[in-house]
Amino acid sequence: MKESYWEAKGMVSDIQRFSLHDGPGIRTIVFLKGCPLRCSWCSNPETQAPERQLLVQEKNCQGCRRCVEVCPTGAITFTPNLTINRLSCVSCGHCAAVCYTGALTMNGRELNVNQIVTELKKDEAYYRRSGGGITLSGGEPLYQTEFAVNLLRACKEMGWSTAIETTGFCNPALLANILPLLDTVLLDIKHMDDGKHQAYVKQSNELILKNARFIAEQGASVIIRVPVIPGFNDTEAEIGRIASFGASLPGVRELHLLPYHRLGENKYTYLDTEYSMKDEIPPAVAAMENLRRTVISYGIECQIGG
Repeated sequence: MKESYWEAKGMVSDIQRFSLHDGPGIRTIVFLKGCPLRCSWCSNPETQAPERQLLVQEKNCQGCRRCVEVCPTGAITFTPNLTINRLSCVSCGHCAAVCYTGALTMNGRELNVNQIVTELKKDEAYYRRSGGGITLSGGEPLYQTEFAVNLLRACKEMGWSTAIETTGFCNPALLANILPLLDTVLLDIKHMDDGKHQAYVKQSNELILKNARFIAEQGASVIIRVPVIPGFNDTEAEIGRIASFGASLPGVRELHLLPYHRLGENKYTYLDTEYSMKDEIPPAVAAMENLRRTVISYGIECQIGG
């Protein structure tokens, strides 16, 4: 009989198969819900809240009004278009269950470790052939630390390579339990200036930088990843400060620059929230190449893209 950790439950946003990023080889990415940061450019806003959420794609609505009939709180009206009162909505999912057009969908499924591993087994052959494996992402996977530990334990039992994409924003005491279960740590470092970090991310970077050093000192294989955001950290001086910090960490030899993109913009509409970066333009190829050369000057390997 399997140990109890196989029955541990967590809130999962999505499981993405056949990824060629977020770690070596072909990987399956498990996106966990919940994040303490609020990055202005976040491309996965549906993973920020730890609970299930209703996503609304009004253009798909055919006006059948089945959703109105099953909503227990009267949160759905047509005035004349489909309208959701977010204050009344309890994210029960009844409306999504009867919506045949996909106008209403739920993000967030409570799954146990065994259910997730069963899904991951479908790609096991690709892990073996490519040197790939499993990557936990989010959101911030360490927001659900206990569940993340249980899931990683099961993956290691299966013999799979494991990685995590993390902001490092967590209680340092939690890292001791999770680091031995990881082969690769993809660590986001967004800015070295605390004031600017708080303005764009809504949290201090003090804990993040402290944990980054702790993670590196434990001998973990660490790749620093930097989202390059217009007006935030897209200068050679600011990227240079991050590269200098990375070069000071034991064992860190690689840094990835991730150009800003607007691929997640529609999700903000689905959640009825504002996307504050809509006027920003992704950095030019030449500008990214200049930043790459800046990183290399600090003795760190650098690539554009994850």
